[in-house]
Amino acid sequence: MKNEELIQEAIEIVNPKTIANAEMGGVGCALMTDKGTIFKGVCIDTISGMGFYAEHTAISQMITQGEYLIKKIVAVKKGDDGNVIIMPPCGRCREFMYQTNPDNLKAEVILEEDRIVTLEELLPYRDI
Repeated sequence: MKNEELIQEAIEIVNPKTIANAEMGGVGCALMTDKGTIFKGVCIDTISGMGFYAEHTAISQMITQGEYLIKKIVAVKKGDDGNVIIMPPCGRCREFMYQTNPDNLKAEVILEEDRIVTLEELLPYRDI
């Protein structure tokens, strides 16, 4: 799958809503496993901090379906002007990917449509 296609998969699920004290669906994530399966997820941000990130949702769906190895992953949101913003995973998401399967260090993380790094490059000092 091309980067643009995975980015499009993530864009399709971005649908921001605010209900009570929670902002939901503002960030979408799509990941492809080593088997070629696509899993998607959105963020849920709550005022109490009990929410979770889009990457967590996609990864939990992957694990629920019995897969554990990420081949490629991207997270996106829409800017105020409607343009797509690709978001690198935060430190918590990087660590989550690593801890759910150390082999995910080889996962390709899309930072820009034409720029990919591995999770290993984003977690250089993980064993210190």
